[in-house]
Amino acid sequence: MGSKYVVSSLLGTFAIVYAFDHVIADKKIFGGTTPKTVSNKEWWEETDKKFQAWPRTAGPPVVMNPISRQNFIVKASVEP
Repeated sequence: MGSKYVVSSLLGTFAIVYAFDHVIADKKIFGGTTPKTVSNKEWWEETDKKFQAWPRTAGPPVVMNPISRQNFIVKASVEP
């Protein structure tokens, strides 16, 4: 019986949040504009190319011990 109130309140909350987000972010009631770096597709593609071109280096995989907060290097087991 109480679940119908929970579900309806959640749906109502999502509807209100969506409406506020739309009005504030999309309609820009507080002013401002969308930055060119977000709206320009060519800029976005060039930036993506730049990030993909960076050399990537990585060390060995580690596992963190959550109790002592120490990292341990995981060594691959070699089977003969």
